[in-house]
Amino acid sequence: MRNRRIRSAATTATTALLAALALTACQPSDVVGADPKPGSTAAAASTATDEPDSKATDEPQPTAAADRSADKGSDAKSDARTTCTASNTKVTVTDVARPINHLLVTATNTGDRNCDAYYAPLLGFDDAQSVTQINEDSKPQAVVTLAPGESAYASIALGGDGSPDIAAYRLSVHFAGRDNQGSVGSAANLTLPEGTMISDSTSVSYWQSTMADALVW
Repeated sequence: MRNRRIRSAATTATTALLAALALTACQPSDVVGADPKPGSTAAAASTATDEPDSKATDEPQPTAAADRSADKGSDAKSDARTTCTASNTKVTVTDVARPINHLLVTATNTGDRNCDAYYAPLLGFDDAQSVTQINEDSKPQAVVTLAPGESAYASIALGGDGSPDIAAYRLSVHFAGRDNQGSVGSAANLTLPEGTMISDSTSVSYWQSTMADALVW
């Protein structure tokens, strides 16, 4: 009888101990809503930092089409060109010391885009009914193109194959068109240097890009 009471008491103590252990094991960290595991807070912060800035992405960005359009506009401006005429150039005629019996015609681009000086200047002395003959041997390899401020040059051989013996006072300078079918634009009307004498064989060179090249002829 005594032994049964001892075993009953031992059983009751064991049951109480198990219940206490069960309560101890059930802590707040094991239930839903518990604190995250160590390191999870830093991971969350890192994820938030990697997200793009909404302010930056809302700003308009240049497109490839816009870049191409800007480039095309720049190219169009740089490639814009026209024919040199008396309206977009300043034309002068001057005497030169060497070679003798020569004048120099200079055309300077006064416009805001490139102009092409085609062929040779078309010259008329005083009341001449025809243009002065052109020295075909002076033809350059390429058309002379003038950027704003640049000049083209042509020489006038007053004597030609003989001695100049005809007094001349005025000179009209026309520009040839691209197709070389007559002149384009109005003429530049100039006063010749005092004492200018021409001949029946007076000739003019093609437009050249340098004064030295022009005075060869």
